[in-house]
Amino acid sequence: MSSEIIKVPDIGGDTDVEIIEIAVAEGDVIAPEDTLITLESDKASMDVPAPKGGKVLKVLVKEGDTVSEGDDIVEIEAEGGGDADAGGKEEAEKAPEPQKAPEPAPEKPAAKKSGGKQTVEIKVPDLGGSADVEIIEVAVAAGDQVDAEDTLITLESDKASMDVPSPQAGKLVTLTVKEGDTVSEGDVIGTMEVEGAGTGEGGGDAEPAESAPAPAESAPQEDAPAEQDESGGEPERKEVRVPDLSGSADVPIIEIAASAGDEVDEEDPLITLESDKASMDVPSPYKGKLLELTVKEGDTVSEGDLIGYIEVAGTPVAGTPVAGSKPAAKPAAKAPEQTAQKKPEQKSQAPAAKSSGTPAGSPSPEAQMAAHKPRDGKLVHAGPAVRMLARELGVDLGLVKPSGPKERVLKEDVHAYVKQVMDGKAQTPAAAPAAAGSGIPPIPDQDFSQFGEVEEKPMGRLMKMGATNLHRSWVNLPHVTQFDEADISELEAFRKSMKAEAEAQGAKLTPLPFLIKACAFALKKYPQFNVSLKSDGETIVHKKYVHIGIAVDTPDGLMVPVIRNADQKSLIELAKESVELAGKAQSKKLKRDEMTGGCFTISSLGSIGGTAFTPIVNAPEVAILGISKASMKPVWDGAAFQPRLMMPLCLSYDHRAVNGADAARFTAFLGQVLTDIRRLLL
Repeated sequence: MSSEIIKVPDIGGDTDVEIIEIAVAEGDVIAPEDTLITLESDKASMDVPAPKGGKVLKVLVKEGDTVSEGDDIVEIEAEGGGDADAGGKEEAEKAPEPQKAPEPAPEKPAAKKSGGKQTVEIKVPDLGGSADVEIIEVAVAAGDQVDAEDTLITLESDKASMDVPSPQAGKLVTLTVKEGDTVSEGDVIGTMEVEGAGTGEGGGDAEPAESAPAPAESAPQEDAPAEQDESGGEPERKEVRVPDLSGSADVPIIEIAASAGDEVDEEDPLITLESDKASMDVPSPYKGKLLELTVKEGDTVSEGDLIGYIEVAGTPVAGTPVAGSKPAAKPAAKAPEQTAQKKPEQKSQAPAAKSSGTPAGSPSPEAQMAAHKPRDGKLVHAGPAVRMLARELGVDLGLVKPSGPKERVLKEDVHAYVKQVMDGKAQTPAAAPAAAGSGIPPIPDQDFSQFGEVEEKPMGRLMKMGATNLHRSWVNLPHVTQFDEADISELEAFRKSMKAEAEAQGAKLTPLPFLIKACAFALKKYPQFNVSLKSDGETIVHKKYVHIGIAVDTPDGLMVPVIRNADQKSLIELAKESVELAGKAQSKKLKRDEMTGGCFTISSLGSIGGTAFTPIVNAPEVAILGISKASMKPVWDGAAFQPRLMMPLCLSYDHRAVNGADAARFTAFLGQVLTDIRRLLL
């Protein structure tokens, strides 16, 4: 065997084309036509195949590099007989110059002059050796005015999809092809009228075929074996890096969604980033075992930064699709070389922030809720120019309604979707769950500007997440609210008498710690409130711990930090922790584990006012206690009316898990404990 350097083949005259994917690694055994790298320019994406089989000794490039024709990309140890094949291949690659020489000028018809304008033929440019490539979209019609580089038709072979651009600006006179036709390099697809600047020869020379390397390029395809070795390889350690962030840098990590040792699927979120423009999940590019995460919450990252390593089990070889490689494009209908070859899959590029509205990542605990998408973005039918536009605009193609033939997404569809989002009329990933599952028709939009001056402002991220959770809970849980009152006259007198002593211990003694302590005590007596229903609706999970959430009003929306093991803490400890967590919520410094695991929630509006309200259960919990403002009321003591400080209690519960009688007992017991806090000692 001999070692050989594989170079970038003819790529249609493009230079400095970006590598968007490396499909092989050192040590891989590859077969002829296996994808080595994937390139993407502003016109097309294409796979660069291996001209022969062998073992990869060294990968000489990396993702994000730019290459041109003839650049070194991979060093391989060629299979037996490789020397002869290599020589033949190298001679074939060096042959374009002799092949160009015999191009006769008469084959290019002279341009027709007409009043300072001339008509020129439009020919299919270099297709990298592919022939009989199918036209999957015609983007223009006769009579259209086009600019240079505007897309005329879109082709798709088994290796790549590409747009054929207009060679110059002008008026399209004729179009001689239609969707479904197959074309090869040099075929005439139409004529266009351009401004005349010289003789007919000048016009004819505008669109010559670049060169004819097709025989040299197609030879290895015909020689590709029909069957390939499908044996698995050793597990491989792969890097995970931050994808395209649309130019953002030093973006903070607000959540770590996985940890070392986790088994992850492709596209599972690993971390969540949040910039001043958007939040986004960084998905796993591979399916495998997460070996290491090199970042933590609060770190800042930029595009290309290393965030961890994944072990990809049984790295495929010899024609088996590699995890993270691209899904196979639709084969050209008449390409004979496709017979029995196994093509690596061609993977579409995930949009950045998603948006980024894909775009949209979400902080804990809402991050566990998957956003509904009408379609998988990777399966959307769209050309490379449309995908590039979508990435630049942060659009998830799975949410765009296609208008092209065969449900193909066009540029106009992407622009229309962006306009709908800006107008607040389009569904975004974050908003989708709120509309799903209820079967209730949506409220139609109105043009409020017809009634007077208006101003539209986008909802904040936390407010959107809160709206989604509340709507989900409201449409899934049968809510009932039990109202009662507690006489807190003695509690309030005791609290005021202990304020100075509490302050000496660094605590601010408000009514909240008493409520937390009383609720924890009541949950121990009535454990049917300390449960959750599983999604099957048939299994109840009984919790042996008591973690209580406290709703905190922040400028950005409602947050619910959780006090763990509330039943084991003193009033002073509860007072300190509740103030600390509320401060973190206000400053957006709450961690994931400080917002998850709650058993029961307290929502107090006592400092604001009101006599009663119906709080919405914070699912998957089954009950929530609402507190309104305490007020002095006359209470009959059996002999006379006495002024007593009465606190309104509002207990909302999930009627699937809690009976009405139990709810009445729970609030009555809670009222007794708050009336005489000595009961906490029993």
